[in-house]
Amino acid sequence: MAVMNVNPTRMQLQKLKKQLTTALRGHKMLKDKRDELMRQFLDLVRQNMELRIRIEEKLRKCNVNFASAGAVMSSEMLSQSLLTTSQKMLAIPSSKNIMSVNVPIFSTEKRNNDSSAVYPYGFAFTSFELDDAVTELNEIAQELVLLAQIEKSCEMMSIEIEKTRRRVNSLEHVLIPRYTETIKYISMKLEENDRSSKARLMKVKDMLLEQAHHYSEQ
Repeated sequence: MAVMNVNPTRMQLQKLKKQLTTALRGHKMLKDKRDELMRQFLDLVRQNMELRIRIEEKLRKCNVNFASAGAVMSSEMLSQSLLTTSQKMLAIPSSKNIMSVNVPIFSTEKRNNDSSAVYPYGFAFTSFELDDAVTELNEIAQELVLLAQIEKSCEMMSIEIEKTRRRVNSLEHVLIPRYTETIKYISMKLEENDRSSKARLMKVKDMLLEQAHHYSEQ
């Protein structure tokens, strides 16, 4: 690990020690953040998998009913039956902070809560398979919104986890070792300078004693 290009002084040594302490504290906080993000991310992934399997099964049944309805109704009648709707559902966005990540939260609101508003057609010329398909679609609409919310949250948290992981690795494998090696280098340099200074002082002392008393201190 390369040593920082700094002057080997005591002031610089104290400064680097403080920076190392801060880096170690930041490293621990980032590791804790990464671990908590991973825990919550895995919980969301499990929720996402369970919800997606449930929705895909309901959509499969819904497609079967649509195919059955298409078999007993003309394509024109089927298209005309689904052309308009009297019920609308709004997705109201908000957000929640998870470890500094603002993940989306969607709440749903239906404009018309009348159960008959689910079917935008009369029942005289339509099949019961079409009724079942529309009912199933209405039931999974809120789950689809929840699935979109969870998947977007997983995407945002995975990006934050990767950023945090890179910062942890940078501190752990680059910055902290560099601080440690530089502190070690400056400490050794200062000790060497102290030994040199003591040697010079002793030499000067011997010279002064020899000049004053014509002897040197052994």
